[in-house]
Amino acid sequence: MKKNTIKRGLIPYLFLVLIVFGVYYFYNVMNQKVHKLTYDQMIVAMYDGTVEEVLITPKNRASVYEITGKQKGYAKNEYFAVRVPLSDQVVREILEARNEHSFKMKTAEDPASSSLWLIIVNFVPTLMLIGVAFFVITRQMGGANKSMDFGKSKARLNNDNNKVTFKDVAGLKEEKEEVGELIDFLKNPKKFTKLGARIPKGVLLVGPPGTGKTLLAKAVAGEANVPFYYISGSDFVELFVGVGASRVRDMFKQAKHNAPCLIFIDEIDAVGRQRGTGLGGGHDEREQTLNQLLTEMDGFGANEGIIIIAATNRADVLDPALLRPGRFDRQVTVDLPDVREREEILGVHARDKVLSSSVKLQNLAKRTPGFSGAALENLLNEAALLAVRRNKDAITMSEIDEATDRIIGGPAKLSRKYTDHEREVVAYHEAGHAVLGIKLPNADDVQKITIIPRGQAGGYTLMMPKEETYLATKSELLERIIGLLGGRVSEELRFKEVTTGAHNDFEKATKIARAMVTEYGMSDLGPVQLEQQEGGVFLGRDYNKSRNFSNEIAHEIDKEVRKIIEECYSKAKKILTENQDLVKLIADSLLENETITKEQIDYLVENGKMPVEESLNDYSVNELKTRAKDIGIKNYSKMTKDELIDAINNKDKSVDSSKDKED
Repeated sequence: MKKNTIKRGLIPYLFLVLIVFGVYYFYNVMNQKVHKLTYDQMIVAMYDGTVEEVLITPKNRASVYEITGKQKGYAKNEYFAVRVPLSDQVVREILEARNEHSFKMKTAEDPASSSLWLIIVNFVPTLMLIGVAFFVITRQMGGANKSMDFGKSKARLNNDNNKVTFKDVAGLKEEKEEVGELIDFLKNPKKFTKLGARIPKGVLLVGPPGTGKTLLAKAVAGEANVPFYYISGSDFVELFVGVGASRVRDMFKQAKHNAPCLIFIDEIDAVGRQRGTGLGGGHDEREQTLNQLLTEMDGFGANEGIIIIAATNRADVLDPALLRPGRFDRQVTVDLPDVREREEILGVHARDKVLSSSVKLQNLAKRTPGFSGAALENLLNEAALLAVRRNKDAITMSEIDEATDRIIGGPAKLSRKYTDHEREVVAYHEAGHAVLGIKLPNADDVQKITIIPRGQAGGYTLMMPKEETYLATKSELLERIIGLLGGRVSEELRFKEVTTGAHNDFEKATKIARAMVTEYGMSDLGPVQLEQQEGGVFLGRDYNKSRNFSNEIAHEIDKEVRKIIEECYSKAKKILTENQDLVKLIADSLLENETITKEQIDYLVENGKMPVEESLNDYSVNELKTRAKDIGIKNYSKMTKDELIDAINNKDKSVDSSKDKED
């Protein structure tokens, strides 16, 4: 099919080349200046010595000689022409004149005697005219075909050799099992139809962005070894009503010709939103496209071998008719990966990366809760870019830490200038968050504190959960609010004044408190859901909320939210007041070092001072190898200096942590 397309594409260019040659030929002919002479005039010129060259061409069919030549003073494109009857006397007279004045004389054969030349002279001009006409007509037809293709499907057939299989999809164990039946059906449909089983016509993949929905759909097609049609929901919607519906019909028509096959519609919410809501009427383009999609999904039989997989992260806005049995009758939730799945995903994306021996994917997976598969791929890519920028031979934990900070808070704003007072305010603000994280029993572990500005933040405290959970208790939510209020409380206790630096903390704390009251039933108002997100699907989800309460209850909600915030603020103030020395110690360490890690924080809390770290950069490679050998590091002889430093540091940290566990 591709070869035919290439041939059709070359035809216009071949005709164009012929046209260029034709124009060049006729241009030269038209630019030539011809002097018509009589035979006597030519003989006189020859005997006068003004003729420089002569070409005699016999025309047997016309019984004439065609004589052309040049005289002195002629330009390059100028010559004379004489036609005389065939006669030996003509040739003798020309030869005699040539003997006297020695001008050049050539003879040519009769062109009529060559059949090839005859064909060229007689038929090439006609063929060129036909070619020009054909070229113009095909161009016009091409434009017409393009307008006719307006309603054709934009689904792209992915039938290449580099197919994605389940080996390329890390994690998603349960999700793979859910779609495994589709693969069996596409490979052997008779196995199901023999027992009267009906395979789901449509599978809807629901989950946050970057969790691997598109990759999973490609893997299903790759495992089943069937054609894979890919299209986005927005490819159906056009300005003109009816185009989207036409594309839906054409897509299913193509799929039936290639059955068994798989159709994947990405971001189906672009075309599958609820009908009869928002600003659009019942006859707009999007709704007609959706109606046609619903009809087609019901229109083909269960045994035609066409399965539709769609993906969205907004299943709540889809039309109910799209989700009923017989259409998308199976939903598979593709959620964020857990720690085991993150390790597998990192292993897949680390295949083409050169990692230092100090980088342990298991430890990295534990430090990245809430990261999607796409975010983990981006993390390793950012780390690789930093390693190249620093002229390193391998990616170390230093680059991975910096890449993590970049993803969470953005690149460091090292050029941003703060006054000494602002640096101190930020240091005490972050120290307040950190102390509450250390002292509260259900709080997250403090992993890092920095006062280096990133993005819009003057600094931040990185806190990770002790273990990943799917439920949150009331005490955990309250301690989360207390931790968020710690920055403002620390500022107030230290400077007797507050700043605007806590506005994002207040936003998060208020949101948690209101959800506890109106959604989770964690207040004196009882286990009642008073609010839920709702609203027009075109106008935005946050413009309206369903309020199942009176004005009196609204007042009670405000009182409960304020009560939770005030109680948490008081507890934060009490804890920080009792630990002012620790707040000051952490703040002073931040002002001196700008960034402190979990190990440094633990040492600081236990010993009241920062650990004295020797600079391993001052050691030679042989000294580092000797030290690595003494502490039991494997393969130390093949490591570079940077790898040795990272391995020694990580070995020391693991020894310290094991001692803490023994204690």
